[in-house]
Amino acid sequence: MIVTPGQTQSSCPEIPSEFTNCKSDSDCKEGFNEIRGNGVQTGRCVQYSDTIKTCEVMAWCPLENDTIIPKPALLSAAEDFTVLIKNNIQYPMFSFRKRNILQHINSTYLKNCTFNRKTDPHCPIFRLGDIVTEAGEDFSVIALKGGIIAIFIDWSCDLDFPEHFCIPRYSFSRLDNKNPENNVAPGNNFRYAKYYKNNESIETRTLIKGFGIRFDVIVFGKAGKFHIVPTIVNLGATLAFLSLVNAVCDWVMLTCMKDRDYAKHKFIHLDKKSDGVPLVSKSHFNFSK
Repeated sequence: MIVTPGQTQSSCPEIPSEFTNCKSDSDCKEGFNEIRGNGVQTGRCVQYSDTIKTCEVMAWCPLENDTIIPKPALLSAAEDFTVLIKNNIQYPMFSFRKRNILQHINSTYLKNCTFNRKTDPHCPIFRLGDIVTEAGEDFSVIALKGGIIAIFIDWSCDLDFPEHFCIPRYSFSRLDNKNPENNVAPGNNFRYAKYYKNNESIETRTLIKGFGIRFDVIVFGKAGKFHIVPTIVNLGATLAFLSLVNAVCDWVMLTCMKDRDYAKHKFIHLDKKSDGVPLVSKSHFNFSK
């Protein structure tokens, strides 16, 4: 956390930058609001330090200086905090509903378990430090500038099997960019203020810039059941693709049908031609869906 206490609405020197540094009042424009600045310029060039002058602004003063991030993280003990994730899913097509607190989990188990991929893979209570470790990160490092960790819950199920085979599978990954070559605005941070009035009834605030880890729970999955109609459609499409429809239809008709008249129409035998040479002629009847 970067804490800026005792801010009031007044005038003060702007934070030095290429857009706010000045040498005289002519470099500052009264009423101008620099988009990268912290307030509205008064038109005065004032001393920021012994060697630097900046344009004076009307703003919440003193201004926040977030160039130095305090070390170590304020709440390093948050690594041992735990969180209970309750997740309910449904597949309306199959009238299937389930939650990640499985049937074999009772109150006694829930009060004592913590997720562990080997010993307690179905426990819905997670230690924050373990989540970060599973994502391949170090909690003490990521807590300094913050980050975004995804908690994936996979509900991919084959509903031809009994319901107890459909269970959630957890995985973890870091989402924000930690590439050292692209370290502009790294990690995850947010600001908030606490307002109050001092003894002179002047509105005052304490501005806090917090660096923290955000956990995103992402639920996904797919389910299916055997059905004869799509099976036949897919089989027919496969046979058509392999040009085997005619051969398969002939085999079914000649083998499985009680009435074998199909063979009489499929094959017509001619014993002799006019010149006395035996001849067999075959004519085809193509059947298609």
